[in-house]
Amino acid sequence: MCENGRLHLSEMDCKILSVDQESPDQDTMSKAADLIKEGGLVVFPTTSFYGLGAEAFNAEAVDKVFRVKKRDSNKPVLILIAGIAELAPLVREIPKTSTRLMEAFWPGSLTLVFQASGLLPSNLTGYTGKIGIRLAGHPVACSLVRAVGSPITGTSANLSGQGGCTAVDHLDYHIKDQVDLVLDAGTLVGVKGSTVVDVTVDPPKILREGVIGAERIRGLLKGY
Repeated sequence: MCENGRLHLSEMDCKILSVDQESPDQDTMSKAADLIKEGGLVVFPTTSFYGLGAEAFNAEAVDKVFRVKKRDSNKPVLILIAGIAELAPLVREIPKTSTRLMEAFWPGSLTLVFQASGLLPSNLTGYTGKIGIRLAGHPVACSLVRAVGSPITGTSANLSGQGGCTAVDHLDYHIKDQVDLVLDAGTLVGVKGSTVVDVTVDPPKILREGVIGAERIRGLLKGY
């Protein structure tokens, strides 16, 4: 059972909390944020799929993300921020092309890959020195990042190699059993994941085409 406002994580009925997609309850978000700040893992909704959130600056929590997802340690994990002002300390440079892309597509389904600053743990970047960053677009995701007060991981809540999850009922048992809290916002759109663009090279390189089509990216940057 839940006592004194604390979550007893062995109780499944306490482990899954319903949350409104458009107007999340702030008490619920505070509970989720407290768990993340204590090094825990929280499943939460994003624009397309459910994500797996840990505090980005906590190397041990990031390691948990890799273990739970059974993810190759050399594959970076993207992070979410709640405001563009939070970007500068996290990266070594903000290229002009990235500013153009941010103005057009943030917040939303665009992940930009930058050179990571020394503030971020090396395991988060998969030891590549690069970090994928997205400005959270989903109201719950944005509220959660704000409540934590620092960036969180935004990787999908699935085992590596498997498809993204659009409903809590479809979460892999391995994921559900090892996280500290699940924020259930119902069924998500789940059409495609975010488009990923590496802005550390010139011209920027599209690493994965998602919700935002490659032609829209190329068209925006043409002649820039």
